[in-house]
Amino acid sequence: MKLAILSRAPRSYSTQRLRTAALDRGHEVKVLNTLRFGIDLSGDEPDLQFRGKRLSHYDAILPRIGNSITYFGTAVVRQFEQMDVYTPNTSWGITNSRDKLRATQILSRHHIGMPATTFVRDRADVIAAIERVGGAPVVIKLLEGTQGIGVILAPTLKVAEAIIETLQSTRQNVLIQRFVSESKGRDIRALVVGDRVVAAMRRVAQGDEFRSNVHRGGIVEGVTLDEDYERAAVRAAQIMGLRVAGVDMLEGNEGPLVMEVNSSPGLEGIERATDLDIAGSIIDHIDNQVAFPEIDVRQRLTVSTGYGVAEIAVQAASDLVGKTLGESGLRERDISALTLQRGTSVIPNPHSRHVLEAGDRLLCFGKLEEMRSMIPGRRRRTRRVKKLPAEPIHEA
Repeated sequence: MKLAILSRAPRSYSTQRLRTAALDRGHEVKVLNTLRFGIDLSGDEPDLQFRGKRLSHYDAILPRIGNSITYFGTAVVRQFEQMDVYTPNTSWGITNSRDKLRATQILSRHHIGMPATTFVRDRADVIAAIERVGGAPVVIKLLEGTQGIGVILAPTLKVAEAIIETLQSTRQNVLIQRFVSESKGRDIRALVVGDRVVAAMRRVAQGDEFRSNVHRGGIVEGVTLDEDYERAAVRAAQIMGLRVAGVDMLEGNEGPLVMEVNSSPGLEGIERATDLDIAGSIIDHIDNQVAFPEIDVRQRLTVSTGYGVAEIAVQAASDLVGKTLGESGLRERDISALTLQRGTSVIPNPHSRHVLEAGDRLLCFGKLEEMRSMIPGRRRRTRRVKKLPAEPIHEA
């Protein structure tokens, strides 16, 4: 395959290892500076320029998008996606993972274990927010910090208030997170490639430092994860839309707690700690998947008028409970079930013999009007615009 590595650091360990692994496997590979691309929307088809010239064809790209160029970098990745070029990490996955609040919101929707987290903007709400996560000490995080920068441990309520007030006065957005004392100064980095963890390491902080990042002087050792930690890491990466990711987890008393999902994980520390060819695993995964370029499924499925994607929840009182998918009547109503979610398990392309249970959630594609009629308790919108009321504004 012909592979482009999008990176502004061609001599970094990670970029060099990925390039070497691709060459050793007989692939054609180039490292391209992300900032030298031009997005060409002037023709009939989406296209890209590189250094002012039309970009030649590539089978796949591997984005290594730095935090400082997230907006432009993801725009370039998105253009490759529109050109049907395979990428293991989607543009929306990279964007979501860069914003800690957005990432936490998405993961919490799918029952991923995480430290209790809250986000407020008004100073009057800070104390209540700290109490909701268990009180001081608390961890305060900048939404877009990296490598441990912008992560502060506040030992008392007063100190936490002062730090948050100071950061907010400089227009910084911060998360307030429970301090997981049993994992102080220690965390797990799992490297996910595709649908498995290919390597993992434990990072341990030195001295009084509570942040275990290698850039903060933490030491590392290779570890073998148990099934719960592997499952949490893989699910977190897949939910975020990333097929190559570093998933950072705390070792909580009740199991893994996901802190962050990194879309451009460094390879040096984990390769040396585990003595495993992780770069090779990434290249092999891309080679195996290159025939299946990432597409925006919702974009592709909603171009037909009257059709779209919706999630149908099977309520306890629904007449669907106890019926198989084949007996549900969905097909007769021009509705196809794409996935069936039961708890934390997702069944793709469910068979007609699957028996529906209360609490199941069906991701469906079909006629929107038919699907709206299956969602109870919601008023159907009228197409007619009503007249302006005689008193359009009510006094407060």
